Amino acid sequence: MAFPEVPSSPSRARHTLVLWLCGLSSILYLDRICMSQAVLPISAELHLSKPEMSYVLMAFTLAYGLFAVPAGRMADRFGARLALTLLVLAWSAFTAGTGLCHGLVALVIVRFLFGMAEAGAFPNAARIVRRWFPLGERGRVQGLMLGFAQFGAIVAPVVTAYIIREVGWRWVFFGYAVLGAIWAIGFAIWFRNDPAQHPRVNAAELARIHSEEPPPSPDPGPVPWGRVFTNRGILVLAAIMIFAAFFTYFFYSWFPKYLTEARQVSEVESGRLNSLAIAGSAIGMLLGGWISDRITRQSLNPIRDRRYACIVGFLVAAACMYAGTRCESALATAAFWSAAMCAMHVQLPNWWSVIIPQSGRHTATLFGLTNGVGSFGALASQWFVGWFSNYQEVERGLVGRAAWDPIFDVYVLVLIGGAVCWWLYRFTPLEEPDLAA
Repeated sequence: MAFPEVPSSPSRARHTLVLWLCGLSSILYLDRICMSQAVLPISAELHLSKPEMSYVLMAFTLAYGLFAVPAGRMADRFGARLALTLLVLAWSAFTAGTGLCHGLVALVIVRFLFGMAEAGAFPNAARIVRRWFPLGERGRVQGLMLGFAQFGAIVAPVVTAYIIREVGWRWVFFGYAVLGAIWAIGFAIWFRNDPAQHPRVNAAELARIHSEEPPPSPDPGPVPWGRVFTNRGILVLAAIMIFAAFFTYFFYSWFPKYLTEARQVSEVESGRLNSLAIAGSAIGMLLGGWISDRITRQSLNPIRDRRYACIVGFLVAAACMYAGTRCESALATAAFWSAAMCAMHVQLPNWWSVIIPQSGRHTATLFGLTNGVGSFGALASQWFVGWFSNYQEVERGLVGRAAWDPIFDVYVLVLIGGAVCWWLYRFTPLEEPDLAA
């Protein structure tokens, strides 16, 4: 669609929107990752075993995977303003509810409901990015947003550890819930689904937003599910998220416990080292966003170049994971694994840059599907670590690193599997019926 020259200078409302998205992703991961640091005190107070605690962690992840598609469909049908506001208010309420639990059953139920609500965050964000930003800016926006998600993940272990030490684990969840509620109210007041309807978007900025592709239809129509589940591109992108989530969720769930049990570091020190590892992912997100925009602007074959960059990222991550496992120093291990997180997360903004066009008209729904499927990799990771470490200790009588370290050879193989999936990916347009017919 061609637009006439607009004499006025473009407004910058979409830049303000970047701040809202960064705030969303920070709170999303702050609320999610604080649980990893609370595993020890919750287990001790409520007398939960490792397998029982893994059920609590898995409840969130299972719900996150199951409800990503309905949450994405909600955004495609009713718009991100209503959907995202309700979802953030809901997950904030369930964050606070975690602090009220006094037993295993209550924890599992509340964390399941928390996962249901959080499942809609990134599908809604993907829809917002497509409607509010031109192609040449999306990589940086995605990289910044995902980088701030990791900032929330970096802050969570350290801040949570100090709060637990001072006032107990329950107050962690009460405090973080307030932040989410404040964000949701502010977002509902400021945001509009269509940038053309926002009072701070002038004609010049709107022309910039739509300069590289026409605005998407507000009503995407029915999802062609039969074609979705036979589309090579969508299936491979979903598989990539399974491998990526399996790797990442070790750090989001079990790394602090590994450090205290196998490396004999203090709880506060485990929070610092966990933050160091997760900091690598933030750097990787920002670097991946820059690479994504550079590919968009300069590459003659963007899909091929994204594939190569992501293959390298997964393979470097596998090498760093292998090296870190064999370090004697806990700090050196965390540093190597931080490099692994960095290398693997370079691919994520590029994955976003591929899944948005791959989804056709159904950005939020199919983003929710492919991202949500990744939760089953996270689910498997959370269960596997809890089961295997318990098996090593109870059945084989092993303790410390002897019980834990064999786990990480599996993670190396998983990262290699992610590289193989990117090698297999090909952009496959999703054929859809003509809405005008």
